[in-house]
Amino acid sequence: MTAEGELGPVDFAHPANFDAIFDSDVDGLLDAPQKAKRVSASDRLERAFLEIVEFRRTHGRSPDPQTREIAERKLGARLDGILASEDKLSALRPLDVEFGLLDAPAAPESLDDLLADDELNLLGDESGLLDVSDLPTRATRVAPEDVAQRVKSVDFAEFEQLFLQKHEELKTGVSKLVPFADAGGQQAIDEGRFFVLGGIMLFVAEITEPLAAPGIRTRHKPRTRTIFENGTESSLYRRSLAGQLLEKEGYAVVPADVPEILEDDTATGYVYVLRSLSDDPNISGMRDLHKIGFTRGTVEKRIANAAKSPTYLMAPVELVASYRTYNLKTSALEDLLHRVFAEVRLEISQIDRWGRSYDASEWFVVPRGVIDQAIELIVTGEIVDYIYDAKATRLVRVGS
Repeated sequence: MTAEGELGPVDFAHPANFDAIFDSDVDGLLDAPQKAKRVSASDRLERAFLEIVEFRRTHGRSPDPQTREIAERKLGARLDGILASEDKLSALRPLDVEFGLLDAPAAPESLDDLLADDELNLLGDESGLLDVSDLPTRATRVAPEDVAQRVKSVDFAEFEQLFLQKHEELKTGVSKLVPFADAGGQQAIDEGRFFVLGGIMLFVAEITEPLAAPGIRTRHKPRTRTIFENGTESSLYRRSLAGQLLEKEGYAVVPADVPEILEDDTATGYVYVLRSLSDDPNISGMRDLHKIGFTRGTVEKRIANAAKSPTYLMAPVELVASYRTYNLKTSALEDLLHRVFAEVRLEISQIDRWGRSYDASEWFVVPRGVIDQAIELIVTGEIVDYIYDAKATRLVRVGS
């Protein structure tokens, strides 16, 4: 495996190392804690549907998802969610023998039938409120401060020697170019790093965090001060610079002694570390709360809809670090990290938009630097000699 982020690439190309680690754990330090048998997703779904059936039996009607009664509205939204999912309909139809709650209404045969069935006159518009033909169209504008233009760098002389030195390192083999897509993504963009975009070398001289008014929580959109070797500079957002490097197949300049990925190495996924951007004070106020997960695809695609998923605490997330794996089952590394930090696992349940309850079991209260250290110890096989001390917030050697 190759880890990406502040640690630099790390070779995890030998799956047998994991067996050796577990075999050498004679004290059972990495044994997963015993948990009570968990209710399956199928059991939860059936139980949720039977609550709807009981409501229908008691009240003589289906629950209304628009009512102000919270309990009924929750059941109504749950029923709508079931009706929208073919998988759930197939699983629950054997239980729908009393009221036919899951039967689809007959579709109207014509537009006239549809209009005639509008008992509440929902489609009527005698007042003309729905006529927007006379309203002006609104042009979409981009705020000037969000557009980063290249301008002449007034102090380029201070950086010129750095570019000359980096080109010399590339020429002599001290440094090398690697595709930006394999260099760690957005998190690879850090102060002091060199990249090549469109054939032009650039230097990230500074990364600035946005300023927020006192007492106001803000999303992190750091800007860079990016110096180009042609004497210009730009204040691109960090994310925007990463997007350009990906889109235009740019390169990162890295030390030549970083292990190379061989042609016969097979990429198997990513282990990633996330930080929650939730506005819930019970979550946002929790220091060092991180999610440790894995994906076989890209991390960006995995977390794209985080705000709608109870796995991600129903809130957007920020990617803190990612580690690409090769020639091994990615979940094995994730599971090992979960065992190391089992003592500080966050026990929390989330309710999704359909009213279902989920255990968000991959969140841990542990500093980012300690996670990096744990991965380094896994690489060397020394992890069996360490345990996590939650009070000291660090990994300590057994018996020390």
